Amino acid sequence: MNKRLPLGLGFVLLVLPCSLLVAFTHYPAVKAIINSLWNNASSRRPSRFVGLENYEAMIADDKLMQVLTNSGLYALGTIPAAIFLSVSMALLVNSRFPGTGLMRLSFFLPTMLPLVAVANIWLFFYAPGIGLASQMMNAVGLPTINFLGSTETSLASMMVVAVWKEAGLFMIFYLAALQGVPENLKDAARLEGAGPVRVFFDVIFPLLRPTTIFVAVNALINAFRLIDHIIVMTKGGPDNSSALLLFYIYEVTFRQRDFAYGATLTVLMVALLGALAAFQFWVLDRKTHYQ
Repeated sequence: MNKRLPLGLGFVLLVLPCSLLVAFTHYPAVKAIINSLWNNASSRRPSRFVGLENYEAMIADDKLMQVLTNSGLYALGTIPAAIFLSVSMALLVNSRFPGTGLMRLSFFLPTMLPLVAVANIWLFFYAPGIGLASQMMNAVGLPTINFLGSTETSLASMMVVAVWKEAGLFMIFYLAALQGVPENLKDAARLEGAGPVRVFFDVIFPLLRPTTIFVAVNALINAFRLIDHIIVMTKGGPDNSSALLLFYIYEVTFRQRDFAYGATLTVLMVALLGALAAFQFWVLDRKTHYQ
């Protein structure tokens, strides 16, 4: 027998999460838009309305253009790699091989580590001369590379850290999706003569597209909000080669104390994330099957 909740209790359960959403998401977003239309106040000069002057300054900001380029390259490098690696790990631990429980733990372990701890682990790995990467390269006769101190390798080195950290978490989502794929569909494909690769691409992967949308959107958000690793490992250098958008917002707002321009950059980041997430949904959702 179904029992309905009292109207008052249902209203309370609805108002509480909506209030938290408004207080910590919608209100800060609206406040950032308002602050972006005013100039930065000082002890001698109060803030005044300047309209779109902050946005005009943003368009002329050469450092911002470099930061956006870095963020775009970072997203293009980490999102496909994280998805490919997480799907591969999920397929491996979903098999009936012995020791799959230990493999699941080892794959998921990087996700459980604090961000600062991960950054320090990879600082030791990348350390020129004494780090594990340098020792491995010296063992095969290759010259030592300063991965974090070179403009050519610093951003790619940060991408490797992000993929290593995120893939284990995304593997859990793909593992749950794989366990929900009906066995009769795979058996029917095998009866038709399809091999393992054909079964995956024609049967399994189409059913994983809802999970792929979820993972891609979260990986996109993670790519633009990364700041902990940058502060610990590179501080945006060398020559801003590893600076990403949120790190630049942090520098402008809290180091340069330019709160108005920081609010303008925040509006830009929210608009970019919303547009890119909508594009991902539009592209991936068109061929997605929901059970």
